Amino acid sequence: MADEAVSLIHHVELNIFKQFAAITHKHHIHYIALGGTMLGAVRHQGFIPWDDDMDVGMLRADYEQFLKVASDDLKDTHYFLQTPWTDENYALSYSKLLDRNTFIEEKNNVNNARKGVFLDIFPLDKIPDSPARQRRQILDMRRLDSRIYLKLRYNVIDNPIRKFQNPLSEEQVETADDFKEQREAVMTMYNDKPALTNVKNLASQYAYDKEILSLDELNDIVNLPFEDTEIRVPADYDAILTRIYGDYMELPPENARTEKHIVRLITDNQEFEL
Repeated sequence: MADEAVSLIHHVELNIFKQFAAITHKHHIHYIALGGTMLGAVRHQGFIPWDDDMDVGMLRADYEQFLKVASDDLKDTHYFLQTPWTDENYALSYSKLLDRNTFIEEKNNVNNARKGVFLDIFPLDKIPDSPARQRRQILDMRRLDSRIYLKLRYNVIDNPIRKFQNPLSEEQVETADDFKEQREAVMTMYNDKPALTNVKNLASQYAYDKEILSLDELNDIVNLPFEDTEIRVPADYDAILTRIYGDYMELPPENARTEKHIVRLITDNQEFEL
């Protein structure tokens, strides 16, 4: 059952990605595959067989342009662009493109934000050269993350009382929005510094140094096969993947080949447990 569910998730995610890629192509917006999606393109020419999400990244200017134009292009589709501003219950610092014909439950992530099979879209922001300033930026961001998660009732496990809670008050939404604006200011505080040449996905799951990218790496891009389409990756993907994973062509042990996010999927009136 789990294999069938992962296969269905891959099918839906690939269609989401194709919709995303069509918008970026139409508007000349640049993106790259990140993390496990880049690894999948290189090692598997598609999805890592047991992975259950896709990750892409964009320089902040491209990210903002995508958010600006995508809403019109997604009209009359079954896709929803979930951002900190389009879903008041959504606490994360990046965006997701959701398939509204699906519903999911995620591992260790209980909240009232909209749910569906998704593509993660991360902004890439400039970071300072000073390790002390790097620490200050990421700590400030994480402090605001925590405040937003608390305000928007994000939990690791479900609580039966949750279904009886009142919706967020206008004051609670405004407070969360203020924290979101503060967080974005922290994330973008170095983007106007021409001398800085490194960017980072500040919401990365990896250790800080592993997913730092140079502007040169982002300016030299190749297309690699990904399932029945293509995806953009930095030409120097070998160095980037080695930084993140070490010997990335070696498969992990079998007991580590598990889905990371989704524990339940509903699609086409069918329910799957992963």
